[in-house]
Amino acid sequence: MAEEIHINEQLSSRKIMEVLESNPDLVKITCPVSIYNRISKKYMKALNELGVKVEPVHRRGRPKKYDSNDATRIQNMLDNGESPKDIAKKLNLPVKTVYYLKNSSLKRGRKIKYTPEKAKEVKRLYGKGIPAKKISENLKIPLRTVYLLIKR
Repeated sequence: MAEEIHINEQLSSRKIMEVLESNPDLVKITCPVSIYNRISKKYMKALNELGVKVEPVHRRGRPKKYDSNDATRIQNMLDNGESPKDIAKKLNLPVKTVYYLKNSSLKRGRKIKYTPEKAKEVKRLYGKGIPAKKISENLKIPLRTVYLLIKR
């Protein structure tokens, strides 16, 4: 006996009678948009005369498992210098979820060894026509890394 009910199947005269018999105080029926679009005008009019509104619901997809409070808490812990692995243990979450809910540009994997300034310096020298081998020797960076920084 509810005032509002959600239906996931096509409304027919038989279904409407079942619903009204089991819920005499019914005021509102909600249903997915796809079903709402297929409800007969006669049924809509009859339900309206009985004082029952039929409304489409625009909810789509699976509801979120974690809310914004979880994301905020994770971000605060990351800002305080805690590692994603430690946060996952403390909050009893998968490490993947911690990475998913974070807001920073923190990425998995190895940390970048050379700063963006160093990469700019390598590109500048290479742009002047200095060979990669010379850049490698002058900046004391492995030759392979010089090529990587040039591509970046």
